[in-house]
Amino acid sequence: MFTSDFWMLFAILAYFIVVLTIGFVYAKRANSSTDEYFLGGRKVGPWLTALSAEASDMSGYLLMGIPGLAYFTGLADAGWTIIGLAVGTWANWHFVAKRLRKYSVKASDAITLPDFYARRVHDDKNVVSTIAALIILLFFCVYVGSCFVTCGKLFHTLFGLDYMTMMALGAIIVFLYTLVGGYLSVVATDFVQGCLMFFALAVVVVGSITLGAGVDHVATFLSDIPGYLTLAASAVPTLGADGNQLIENGSPVFGVPTEMSVLTIVSYLAWGLGYFGMPHVLVRFMGIRDAEEVRKSKYIAVVWVVVSMICAISIGLIGRAVIPTEFLTNSVAENVFIVLAKMLLPGFMCGVVVSGILAASMSSASSYLLISGSSVAEDIFRGVFKKDATDNQVMVVSRIVLICVFLLGILIASDENSVIFKVVSFAWAGLGASFGPLTLCSLYWKRLNKQGAIAGMLAGGISVIVWKYLLSPLGGVFGIYELLPCFLIALAAIIIVSLLTPEPDETICYEFDHYMDEEPKLKQETIYDVA
Repeated sequence: MFTSDFWMLFAILAYFIVVLTIGFVYAKRANSSTDEYFLGGRKVGPWLTALSAEASDMSGYLLMGIPGLAYFTGLADAGWTIIGLAVGTWANWHFVAKRLRKYSVKASDAITLPDFYARRVHDDKNVVSTIAALIILLFFCVYVGSCFVTCGKLFHTLFGLDYMTMMALGAIIVFLYTLVGGYLSVVATDFVQGCLMFFALAVVVVGSITLGAGVDHVATFLSDIPGYLTLAASAVPTLGADGNQLIENGSPVFGVPTEMSVLTIVSYLAWGLGYFGMPHVLVRFMGIRDAEEVRKSKYIAVVWVVVSMICAISIGLIGRAVIPTEFLTNSVAENVFIVLAKMLLPGFMCGVVVSGILAASMSSASSYLLISGSSVAEDIFRGVFKKDATDNQVMVVSRIVLICVFLLGILIASDENSVIFKVVSFAWAGLGASFGPLTLCSLYWKRLNKQGAIAGMLAGGISVIVWKYLLSPLGGVFGIYELLPCFLIALAAIIIVSLLTPEPDETICYEFDHYMDEEPKLKQETIYDVA
């Protein structure tokens, strides 16, 4: 008689086989050129573009980070965060996607984000692209580490297996299919994984309500926790000397809730600003087959994000009613989705559902690995050191970078007590502040020049690190999420430096004035999509 654990493991292995197969299917096409390997030849349709962008964005924090935060502190912290993310998702698709698709073609057919920034300001010495590539490398190592943490926590919670071993195994799977298949394999697997993540969230949230004896019973239980079900205050678990939440008479102990100040709410909403600078999302805009299909992708993406995040936060809240004393720290609470799935479902179905967590982390990690490799290989190796490098040489360098980022990600993920939400928030702020203002200025402000672009990236990246580790510990106004002030600092640096230095030449101004003009349609037989 096979055990439940066997069937869970069987389902997860089947999932691994599917994603690796997709990688090998696209291997020949992907390796035909750097344009195919890094951007899919700009032939990806609206459905794949939309779900790939959102699946790569919603890493382990969708199925673990957000539910864990909601379980531990209630509705407010996670609620304001997902509101900010939902608005940011819409704004990014509405204000950036179509323009970036068109301008990246106009800017000498740029195929990476750093390449676009450099060509936008005609930086022949590739200083802009080099700085951008290094910033991506720095913060994506942190991002990749957060995804590997997700893999380790999943297998440790499901089977009681060693965290480090399981984390490394998941990392190797991600590395292999990214290495082999390139952008097309990443996009195709992201589509599959986006569907799986959506299914997993829906199944667990509906089943959890049943476990909690219905909506009324869950709401009654949670309303008795001070500040738990309101957006106006955050619940405060009472912690013991060991850092765990106290339990009295079989119930979790909470203190006086913390009122949500305007500064705190703005801090959470500021998460939405990060989208304007997320390379793994922006590159999807560049790779869509037709700028006119962005509108369709926008609706698909926004609906997927809103429904998925509502389900994620609901799982955390309902989980507190179903298993109120199961998780006593924020880090451990990030396993609530996994534990509920095990309680709800038979072995094989549980394996299918928790594969959604692997889907979330793998889709994101693969994007981070690919973009790190493409940025260094295309923008530093070919852009600076060997301008006559062949496509094969660039792809070899890209894969070497993949290996380095993969190893650094494992090193970062070696701490199993990492809180995924906090790890992701730092990388999100770093990328959002470094590239968000530059992206908007590139698309909307003709006066932007090379000096302003450099100043903005450096100001954004450096200020995030300084704010996080030197100013934030001071508390008070400095306790605001570092993305907001650092985004504004970077924007101010771009504007001030651009105005104090020479204006862009006539060629740059002409390109800016005409980049939204119509472009030739791609041949239909080269399209990749499900619709």
